[in-house]
Amino acid sequence: MELMKRMIAAWLCCMMALSLSAQNYKWARDVAYSVKDDAYSRERLKLDIYYPEGQAESPVVVWFHGGGLEAGAKEVPTELRGKGYVVVGVNYRLLPKVMVDKTIDDAAEAVAWVMQHIKEYGGSTRKVFVSGHSAGGYLSMMLCLNKAWLHRYGVDADSIAAYIPFSGQAITHYNVRKMNGIAPLQPIIDEYAPLYWVRKDCPPFILICGDRELELYGRYDENQYLERMMKLVGHQQTVLYELDGFDHGSMVHPAFGLLEKHIRQILGKR
Repeated sequence: MELMKRMIAAWLCCMMALSLSAQNYKWARDVAYSVKDDAYSRERLKLDIYYPEGQAESPVVVWFHGGGLEAGAKEVPTELRGKGYVVVGVNYRLLPKVMVDKTIDDAAEAVAWVMQHIKEYGGSTRKVFVSGHSAGGYLSMMLCLNKAWLHRYGVDADSIAAYIPFSGQAITHYNVRKMNGIAPLQPIIDEYAPLYWVRKDCPPFILICGDRELELYGRYDENQYLERMMKLVGHQQTVLYELDGFDHGSMVHPAFGLLEKHIRQILGKR
């Protein structure tokens, strides 16, 4: 009987994988998401949407690119393609052309646009996951913990299914400090630090980092302290992973396996 159950489960997984691989996927590129109308905003504030054709109520991953808040471009990670997700790759304005509050506001406006429009692409607003690597992880942390950013656009930060930052900075971002003449190894915790906003009443918060000895500027240790503080204030759905042997850049690929694991777990409870 137990063998038969395992065989049936394996068959169902195989059928699901075949079904997903047989789906056709489409792109909507360079979609403007902002009402800001200055030239730099019109250039940068666009997103790409990758979505399964003819589907409805699909899970959605909003992905913010890395680059230290001063470089990089929107991307739809290959690890998320062909798996039944609607994936939204977001551009945002970069330092030092703008101050960091403008960049975080861009991220909030992009998520608000997703909540308002993603059904048009077969996505579900009940299944939106916000993620990103490095600077993108930092932005997802800020949107999660300081509800004011999304509230400006009429979105409750707690309506997001989960926030899953990859190697995000928990203290004030080093390039924000650089703009104020502060060295990268001089830690600051102010209103632009996710740590400043720890709270107990937020969605699942999944922190993924590389090896503590290989990560950028002690990034794992910052996340470890953030995890500790979140649990101390009463948030029991904060989870921290350390990917042994992977540095800041190489941790991205294996981290997607953890992201998908938590998406499955969260959706399985709904």
